[in-house]
Amino acid sequence: MTNNDTINTGTARVVLVTGASSGIGEATARHLAADGHHVVLTARRTDRLAAIVEEITSAGHSAEARALDVVDRGAFQALVDDVVATRGRLDVLVGNAGVMLLSRLDALLVEQWDRMIDVNVRGVYNGIAAVLPHFRAQGSGHVVTMASIGAHEVVPTSAIYSATKYAVWALTEGLRVESDPSIRVTTICPGVTESELAEHITDPQAADAMVDYRKAAIPADAIARAVGFAVSQPGDVDVNEIIVRPAAQR
Repeated sequence: MTNNDTINTGTARVVLVTGASSGIGEATARHLAADGHHVVLTARRTDRLAAIVEEITSAGHSAEARALDVVDRGAFQALVDDVVATRGRLDVLVGNAGVMLLSRLDALLVEQWDRMIDVNVRGVYNGIAAVLPHFRAQGSGHVVTMASIGAHEVVPTSAIYSATKYAVWALTEGLRVESDPSIRVTTICPGVTESELAEHITDPQAADAMVDYRKAAIPADAIARAVGFAVSQPGDVDVNEIIVRPAAQR
């Protein structure tokens, strides 16, 4: 199946994944494409997206790359509208894009806090706002958000990051309780997972703490499999939340 093919399989879906240029987003896109879905990979790094899509389609699966900054609400809406226009529908949004710029509050890295709120929170509700009208119109849809174990606990240096992930959890739960049963809603909460997230931490204390904390990490595909499980359930089954973390993480 190529990126120009229309999927006709009854269980196949059109899936949009944000933050798909690396880590959990990339693994999720690869996993869902291998499961037979058409996957729209989005991120800002279009060169990386193009390379991933080439590998996916060369393996006989269906995918396409689209540039997207999730903070840009208009761009998010335009992209979703275009996917629906060209593919005929959009079935699943995986809101994965996120940043983890850990630091203690007294480090006062306010610009980094703003960036986390923009990407981790606004990026999620921009996606919800973009897909919800289409889901309601077609009578079905599935929103999968990527929260974190940080949505359930706060450790030193994680106050703002955890706040954004608590917000993701609350947004997702709010959407679930407000939606009728035709719209499914799932929160995935990963523990320590192999990704680029820690590489962007600039605070020395937080960066040092991450060295030991991330020694027990699971591969991104472990999270991708959780997403695949939630998406693969029949329409009358809604997987509300999945927490996935290393067995060594307590």
